[in-house]
Amino acid sequence: MKKYALVTGGSRGIGRAICLKLAEMGYHILINFKGNEAEASITQQLCIEKNVEAELMKFDVSSRTEIDATIGKWVEDAGKEKVIEILVNNAGIRQDTLMSFMSDEQWRSVMDTSLEGMFLVTRTVLNPMLMSRYGRIINVVSLSGIKGMPGQVNYSAAKAGMIGATKALAQEVARRNVTVNAVAPGFVASDMTADLDEKELSGMIPMKRFGKPEEVADLVGFLASKNAAYITGQVISINGGLYT
Repeated sequence: MKKYALVTGGSRGIGRAICLKLAEMGYHILINFKGNEAEASITQQLCIEKNVEAELMKFDVSSRTEIDATIGKWVEDAGKEKVIEILVNNAGIRQDTLMSFMSDEQWRSVMDTSLEGMFLVTRTVLNPMLMSRYGRIINVVSLSGIKGMPGQVNYSAAKAGMIGATKALAQEVARRNVTVNAVAPGFVASDMTADLDEKELSGMIPMKRFGKPEEVADLVGFLASKNAAYITGQVISINGGLYT
């Protein structure tokens, strides 16, 4: 049986680093992306170079229709030949602004991508994990979801919602040997933080630097491994000591 890992938002940054880490662990990779096929294809090629199979999965994580037509169909067709053992819910977007100026669209788009997306994708792949009595679900949340960040009421709410869902789902599926955990990065150098003043913000961080996507991926890789079998329902911060 071929064992797969599905990573949402896998085309760039932290998502790409996670794909490569899981490929190094021997998993075939399903790389979800919404629009940037060029970058997703680069991630695919990098995974293939690690001697695993890698498939591109284009769908909007907030669209039940697109999920059913892609990953839902994949799960249906897989039968007993293929199984998704690992799901990393990494897709997320930022639409930062003060709440008094926040539009309905800025609220909904951020909530739908992170929180709704986690729900829809996880529900689609969960039953096979439960039936095979093995699975690893890792949700990429944020310092914003723990601490709250001004200008990010939408993002903080979405990530905090994912944290609550992580803790609840972990209790529902623990008896089936499926673990559910979250990793909460602080400031990590990626496309999502490219518009931030890294030099100024690094001064707030005890380690005086932004994190690397590969450092987040290493943590995800551990939680995805058999060595993390007794860890579930946890939110692990990776933030250079910024908020502990």
